Amino acid sequence: MHILLATDADWIVDEVTAALGGPDTSFTVCREGRVVTDVVEQRTPDLAVLDLQIGSMGAMAVTMALRLDESSGALPHVRVLMLLDRVADVHLARRSGAEGWLVKPLDSLRLARAAAAVVAGGTFTEGVPSPAVTPDPDPADVSDDAGAAEEEAVPAG
Repeated sequence: MHILLATDADWIVDEVTAALGGPDTSFTVCREGRVVTDVVEQRTPDLAVLDLQIGSMGAMAVTMALRLDESSGALPHVRVLMLLDRVADVHLARRSGAEGWLVKPLDSLRLARAAAAVVAGGTFTEGVPSPAVTPDPDPADVSDDAGAAEEEAVPAG
């Protein structure tokens, strides 16, 4: 598997290579977001791991550029896993077209799970609010007979 890692932070390079590295895994590290499309053109990665903050062109802009180039036929589809700084950045990841994202701080187990899901063609998301669940009324508590309602006198006072 070949992974393109775009970040300007050494600690992220260390975390990602430690979590995802193996005998059959190679990495290309880009320190500037503007060169990601050129690198993809030379060698298409199985996965692009993009840091939200990469110099002057972060993960959001890089992902959108990759999707635009894909839609024009200039580049093949690249699966993207975004590394977000905070939960508030989830809306950016959702709009960008990334297949997955993690909210920092990172850990190797989550990175490995997310990468495996995205490479397999699925998605991996964090920080997305769950829709509110309204429980269905218990059929025993609901009566279809309006006349069956019980009245109870309550003294005032």
